[in-house]
Amino acid sequence: MGCAPLCAVATPAYADTLQEALTQAYINNPTLMAARATLRATDAQVEVERADGRPSANANGSVTEFIEQSSTSFFTPDRAFNLGVDLGVPIYSGGAIKNRIRAADQRVEAGRADLRGTESAVFSRVVAAYMDVLRGQALVSLARNQVEVLGVNTQATSDRFEIGDLTRTDVAQSQSRLALAQGNLRSTEANLIAAREEYIALVGEAPTDLAPPPSLPGLPASVETAVDVALVANPDLIAARERAVAAGYDIDVAGSTRLPRVSVFTGYDYQNFLGSVPNAVDPDNPTGPVIASPQTSTAAQAGVTVSIPLFQGGRPAALQRQAQARASAALEQVIAAERDVIAQVRAAYSSWQASLAIIESSQTAVDAASLSLEGVRAENSIGNRTILEVLNAEQELLNARVDLVTARRNAYVAAFSLLAAMGRAEARDLGLADEGVLYDPVANYDRVSGTWWDWSRDPDPEAMSTSTAAIPAATAEVPAQPALETDEMSAESGY
Repeated sequence: MGCAPLCAVATPAYADTLQEALTQAYINNPTLMAARATLRATDAQVEVERADGRPSANANGSVTEFIEQSSTSFFTPDRAFNLGVDLGVPIYSGGAIKNRIRAADQRVEAGRADLRGTESAVFSRVVAAYMDVLRGQALVSLARNQVEVLGVNTQATSDRFEIGDLTRTDVAQSQSRLALAQGNLRSTEANLIAAREEYIALVGEAPTDLAPPPSLPGLPASVETAVDVALVANPDLIAARERAVAAGYDIDVAGSTRLPRVSVFTGYDYQNFLGSVPNAVDPDNPTGPVIASPQTSTAAQAGVTVSIPLFQGGRPAALQRQAQARASAALEQVIAAERDVIAQVRAAYSSWQASLAIIESSQTAVDAASLSLEGVRAENSIGNRTILEVLNAEQELLNARVDLVTARRNAYVAAFSLLAAMGRAEARDLGLADEGVLYDPVANYDRVSGTWWDWSRDPDPEAMSTSTAAIPAATAEVPAQPALETDEMSAESGY
């Protein structure tokens, strides 16, 4: 199928390659950066669920000043300091914690698949923008050439009219075609500027002189092969399946509210009256020595707590029915995702094959129209063809060239969309591993896994992608030889 994954075309005449554009988007696209942050938030949910199954300790303290003493109490202290420490360890929760952790882990897997899907979607948009810029440049080049040709024709027609060789109708026809060509040029220039601005928004840099895209690896030999691969590797379908599994665990979590809860606890309490308890007198010996009252006390306790739900007004059943309904919806969403993936693959494959056929027929049309124009011009010079026939032949050639450029763009975009639907249009598939920029979603999960310390935290978040406000507005300038007007790509890869 061609070269290694999206290898750069080694041609000094070009400044940017498709792989450079994809690499820059991979490290700087805000949509992709936000998707990675969202996955990190999903990673954190696993530790949130695990925390409910870990020991917990609490300390509380108070200082109390007794402003008014009870009239029936003779030994009430004036003030007291209390300190307590309690430790609890959950032993059994009806399976709620275990199943919440399992569900959270499955949602992490779904989140990783979502990140892959976002990556493919961003890359597909980058490829489309890259090809739109190339197409825009080619169409502007063709439109400018047409304006120049028609300008020369109009001047020649006017000169021949002055000497009586042609009529005013011939002049008007030439001027009309020239005006239409000038309007078409303005339209193609506007479209090129829009394509370049879309490229800037996705990549974060302005396109300069883009190289022809390389051939795409791994394109399927048949639509059946493409569908088989997609049903295994498509990230959107994988994410739907993982969410369905997680929803199954949610049913068990809801049902666990009917089951007993068991935990062990221990505590220690310390009390200090801060010397405010009055000394006591022995009632059997009122004139005897004063008995010093104790100013501190301590206590410790430990035990087991068992909580058995007896009746909750039907809440557990309602929660489980709700979870079952959501699980049913998740299963249906798997089928919906599967259908969507199959449709995407088949449509992309059909579009790719159709574009390849259009390329072949358009190339034939360009060759024939070029020969036809040459003949019409020659016959017009000896009076056998009219000016209108020459103008029509020139327009037919322009239309054929535009169709060829558009078909080349459509074939490449359709081929890449096919790979994306098959789950083969991600960074590792496109050779970005060689750039040393691959994001590892497992690394963050491993980093936060098993974190018990309450005060650990990450640095304050900052935007990682860059603004494009300082990039100058795009123009409609084109290189000397736009890439889509060359034949550097093979038909197999979409060119």
